[in-house]
Amino acid sequence: MTNLKLAVEVVRAYNLMPRDGQGSSNAFVELHFDGQKFRTTVKEKDLDPFWNEAFYFNVSNPNELHSLTLDAHIYNINQAISSKTSLGKVRLTATSFVPHSDAVVFNYPLEKGSLFSRARGELGLKVYVTDDPSIKSSIPLPDIASSSSSHSSLQSNQGELTSRKIEESAAAISANGKKGLIRSFFHLPRSNNQVQQPSPAPSQQPIAYRGDETRSENHAPQVFNMFANSYTQSSSFGLRETNPILGVGLVEQMQFLFVRVVKANDLPSKDLTGSLDPYVEVKLGNYKGVTKHLEKNQSPEWNTVFTFSKDRMQSSVLEVLVRDKHILKDEFVGVVRFDLHEIPTRVPPDSPLAPQWYRLENKKGEKGKGELMLAVWIGTQADEAFSEAWHSDEASSVDSSTPSNHIRSKVYHSPRLWYVRVNVIEAQDLVFLSEKNRGLSNVHIKAQIGNQVLKTKSMQSQNTNVLWNEDLMFVAAEPFDDHLILTVEDRVGPNKDEILGRTFIPLATVERRADDRIVHSRWFNLQTPSSSDIEEPKKDKFSSRIHLRVCLDGGYHVLDESTHYSSDLRPTAKQLWKPPIGILELGILNADALTAMKTRHNRGTSDTYCVAKYGQKWVRTRTITDSLNPKYNEQYTWEVFDPATVLTVGVFDNGQITEKGSNGNRDTKIGKVRIRISTLETGRVYTHSYPLLVLHPSGVKTMGELHLAIRFSCTSMPNMMLLYSKPLLPKMHYKMPLTMVQLDMLRHQAVAIVAARLSRAEPPLGKEVVEYMTDADSHLWSMRRSKANFFRLMSVFNGVFAVGKWFKEVCAWTNPITTVLVHVLFVMLIFFPELILPTLFMYNFLIGLWNYRYRPKYPPHMNTRLSCADSVHSDELDEEFDTFPTSKSSDLVRMRYDRLRSVAGRIQTVVGDVASQGERIQALQSWRDPRATVIFMLFCVVASAVLYAVPLRLLIVTGGLYVMRHPKFRHKLPPAPLNFFRRLPARTDSML
Repeated sequence: MTNLKLAVEVVRAYNLMPRDGQGSSNAFVELHFDGQKFRTTVKEKDLDPFWNEAFYFNVSNPNELHSLTLDAHIYNINQAISSKTSLGKVRLTATSFVPHSDAVVFNYPLEKGSLFSRARGELGLKVYVTDDPSIKSSIPLPDIASSSSSHSSLQSNQGELTSRKIEESAAAISANGKKGLIRSFFHLPRSNNQVQQPSPAPSQQPIAYRGDETRSENHAPQVFNMFANSYTQSSSFGLRETNPILGVGLVEQMQFLFVRVVKANDLPSKDLTGSLDPYVEVKLGNYKGVTKHLEKNQSPEWNTVFTFSKDRMQSSVLEVLVRDKHILKDEFVGVVRFDLHEIPTRVPPDSPLAPQWYRLENKKGEKGKGELMLAVWIGTQADEAFSEAWHSDEASSVDSSTPSNHIRSKVYHSPRLWYVRVNVIEAQDLVFLSEKNRGLSNVHIKAQIGNQVLKTKSMQSQNTNVLWNEDLMFVAAEPFDDHLILTVEDRVGPNKDEILGRTFIPLATVERRADDRIVHSRWFNLQTPSSSDIEEPKKDKFSSRIHLRVCLDGGYHVLDESTHYSSDLRPTAKQLWKPPIGILELGILNADALTAMKTRHNRGTSDTYCVAKYGQKWVRTRTITDSLNPKYNEQYTWEVFDPATVLTVGVFDNGQITEKGSNGNRDTKIGKVRIRISTLETGRVYTHSYPLLVLHPSGVKTMGELHLAIRFSCTSMPNMMLLYSKPLLPKMHYKMPLTMVQLDMLRHQAVAIVAARLSRAEPPLGKEVVEYMTDADSHLWSMRRSKANFFRLMSVFNGVFAVGKWFKEVCAWTNPITTVLVHVLFVMLIFFPELILPTLFMYNFLIGLWNYRYRPKYPPHMNTRLSCADSVHSDELDEEFDTFPTSKSSDLVRMRYDRLRSVAGRIQTVVGDVASQGERIQALQSWRDPRATVIFMLFCVVASAVLYAVPLRLLIVTGGLYVMRHPKFRHKLPPAPLNFFRRLPARTDSML
């Protein structure tokens, strides 16, 4: 008895013919092989049905397998008359029966089921041969005509399966060497306003899936929280731990066919004039890639790389054609063919495959004139040619004319940003053009760098000298191509200014500093108002002049993100940078069940790519076109300089690949994920599926799931532990602090500069992408955010309220035993006060040790309950998504409304900051940041011993003297305990 079986997985169908008279179909698939027949379930009212069901056929005679065929018929069932109508069929020969290791899902075009029928669309099948004795063949089903209730029978193929059969199927698959948890899924029919009870019927074997592909949330580690409010949310919005099979690094290995077209030589001429405009077309099945055509060149050079994913290969022959470009029809020049089974495999660090010359063949297969230099190999995404390759199978599925720069992966580096400090001191010898203002002038200075414009206060003066001594702050990016333009203006009337003179200062000539040293001031001559020359003005005998102190401050960190989830905290000046403390590795594996963002061929689809930002390094994956379940499998690394930083990963729909005129070529956001580095354990690989939660005017929605693999490796644990006592921001932020108004304004300018610079790259990162990744609009007013911050604050004080309630119960003798014990403890501490602090710190140490068992097993994620997104009112969402300024019609309402939102936005920030301080206290013992908790526990042990050994009175006197010490013994930098506290994680990175 042979164990050979043919396995057929019916995945889904696309774009079927409507046959039910209402523009849809009730489709099912019927499989025929070797005298056996199986059927899938019925998908009602669906032209793109999804089955994902598996069937196993017995092969009666393995020696005749090469002569057998598999027929897959798609039918539409008519419930009224119990008949079926053909929607198309697919016939596969034995050449399509491959081993399980080589099997992939193919989308086969549907053929006519009969001579007079019609068919369209595709059917996705995965067919392979297996000889595993533990896999049992599926049970054949009765014919549809012999069933008493055909529709009920079709929908109840999987209706009666006992738990014993499920366990047997799971054990069978596990015995085949596939590790992991096994899950079986069954189709539930859609209800048409009626509840249908399926009748018992024989069914095929349950569909078994790998546990790492469909892992249940029920097996996620249960986390206990010792605090009052745990912010639990719906399981559909939570993280899902996975166990993918990772290759080298953090991604699954994907194989690609690489074709490098280098150049051609001695090509034959095709025109009467003897010229040739050649280009190369690389063709594999239905996919193709085309090089640029070179005019009048018989020995052209292209040096272009094309790739084809092995999962999408539908042909065993690769064709490389050389054509001559013509206006009407391109002419064939020659072709080179390769058998895919003969192509070598290359795995880095092997040396690159050397290109070879191949003689061109004509249409009859005869060697002709002309040679083509090619290199063809099979590699992985780790190949160095992968990033520069033109992904032909991705673009061909949409539009072969799509530029390759809109699909390729790319690594960007945002420009290095500097703060420009302009200290306007005074102006002398001003010449007033208006006679009436010579007695009393009202002068101010307008400074401009690019699109940034600031003004000083207006100063009144009775002479030609005016004094300001005012600082203006700007943001500038390297290289410094802009000029600082200062214009002296005199207010001569309402909204009317008169220019008295201006000066131009190239930023490249401005002095740079990395500390708070005083920069030497300079006098600059003012040019006449009519002059617009930015060169150095001619020195006249007399001219007005302005006294300035201008410098580029490199001691600050230019904030282009919110301080709550900033990805970089280093100063601008490189000489102040410290060595990295670790390496962050990110593997972007795949996305599942994404929401369709556009329509193509009458069905919803998306052309998605991912963007990850950490520090100055931005990465963009290649665009996976026409897929709602894209697989990226790309890995990137960053140097980590501070653990109190956040990695942001966003998913976007490529607006460049769309119909003309739609969406204005703007990329559409799908969702994003934020991961705080300090919450990651060192050396551990985190593999989770993150739900992409986005807030819409109609409420919070899950736009899909993003599967990531993350690992944080520490290079120096002592240096990282020491960082917890260092200031969070560079020293200049504390020695010469900027106001909140200045920081908000400068952050807005920094985001605009970064967006303008990255939008000019290839492929471009649009302004909407940069603003979404940096949360540029997070400071605007939102009633939902205000309520969320208030509830966070109340949650922090819940512990205090609980202690007060407990103390009231003690005083009320609710529990006499507890009250007696409290009295005994109180009397003991009064007589032995030296035990108070040691007991307190030891108690905190024991709480942290106890909570170690229940520490979070995975990084925190967006929390809908914490963000008040699951119970928000529609009117509040309408207010939150209102434009700024508001779109209200009344001018008075608009002014008051905008003022209210601006003030309330600052109030919500203050409330959120207060809540963050309390959450940092909770983080001391919650193991959200394991290193900080270890430091705190060690401190508690040391403090307990020291406080026990040293007399309490001496410690109190020493502490009081230290707090009241002389200002000479103080410094402006915050103390180490305060630095440690500010580095503790809060729940701000879990806020929507």
